[in-house]
Amino acid sequence: MKYSKSEAKSWAREHVTGQWTTMVTPFTPQDELDEKGLEANVEHVLRLGTRGLGFSWNMGEFWSLTHEERLHLLDLVPRLVKGRALTAFQATGTSKKEVVSLCHRAEERGIDLAILASPYIMAKTEEQVIEFIRQIAAEVNNAIAFYNSPQFGITMSAKGLSRLADIPNLAVIKEASFNMQISLDTHFQAGSKAVISTPDEEIFFFEPFYGFHQQAMFANTSDWRFDTPDSHNYVDFVNLATSGKLEQARPLYAKIWPVKSLSRRWWGRLVARSGGALPVQMVKYWGELMGMVGGPVRPPLVQMLEEEKQELREELSRLLPLATAPSSSTATPHSAPGPAMVVPSRPEKPPVIAHPPPGGGPPMRRPAKARSSSD
Repeated sequence: MKYSKSEAKSWAREHVTGQWTTMVTPFTPQDELDEKGLEANVEHVLRLGTRGLGFSWNMGEFWSLTHEERLHLLDLVPRLVKGRALTAFQATGTSKKEVVSLCHRAEERGIDLAILASPYIMAKTEEQVIEFIRQIAAEVNNAIAFYNSPQFGITMSAKGLSRLADIPNLAVIKEASFNMQISLDTHFQAGSKAVISTPDEEIFFFEPFYGFHQQAMFANTSDWRFDTPDSHNYVDFVNLATSGKLEQARPLYAKIWPVKSLSRRWWGRLVARSGGALPVQMVKYWGELMGMVGGPVRPPLVQMLEEEKQELREELSRLLPLATAPSSSTATPHSAPGPAMVVPSRPEKPPVIAHPPPGGGPPMRRPAKARSSSD
């Protein structure tokens, strides 16, 4: 690794910056890991200017992989990336011994960050989660990134995340609770102890109002779903915003908004249909339209319907050039500009935060659950 255990936090503060992506795990029609497809995906994403690549995350269907497949994927990562970007690998699991073993393997293979989340099934309290992560961290040398998401059955509060950030080698927190209040509070309660990232662009527009700064978009699929190798509006926006140049980034967000709006609508549609599960099937197919390799999803997820694919293909073709030609003659690329958006200079109704910065902001009502497209 590029750092010692005691240097994990300082290393992350310096290097976990800009846009990080979440890679899907492509499968063949025979339900095998598609190694050539994964290699092609890595090359595609690197052409977008993405700084870091995350493998075997929730969008990577880690929960569906056999033990042997997880080890094989872990071994593939450094051979495919070849040091051209930073890397992260999810070692989340319900067995402490298994998670520790995966972290050791990641260290041996030179993976930069080990991703851990709540141990689903039996973890019902924050104290259980904190103790589980603390015990693992004590036995490994990796810089750890904690992934806070309701997908794991428990959503940590900002207070709980701040306690996790006290762990010496817990260096990054991906705050994907789907609640902007928790995201903001986590920035203020834990931001001095770990790199905090809410993987949704809206977080940047709260910065001027509250005085915090998010240095990384860690991580989502928006780069390879919204950008092409010839046009990097999304990655350029994130890289500017995370480097503190929000005013320069602001015009790019207006360009991103039409496809962001389409993504948000389809995201919500598939999530609602599956009772809250991440829409991996939609993301994989969207990626195929952009030139990536996806393949089928594994159970218990279900495939997109053919009519849904047709609908998404036609709608996306009006906004972006597709690698796969629209099957309907009525779908003409770039024929519609998409919904217009006025990018606000600051949030119209910023939520109240439990621990405001010095000087603070005016008292506001606690907002409804924030719309999030964390992936």
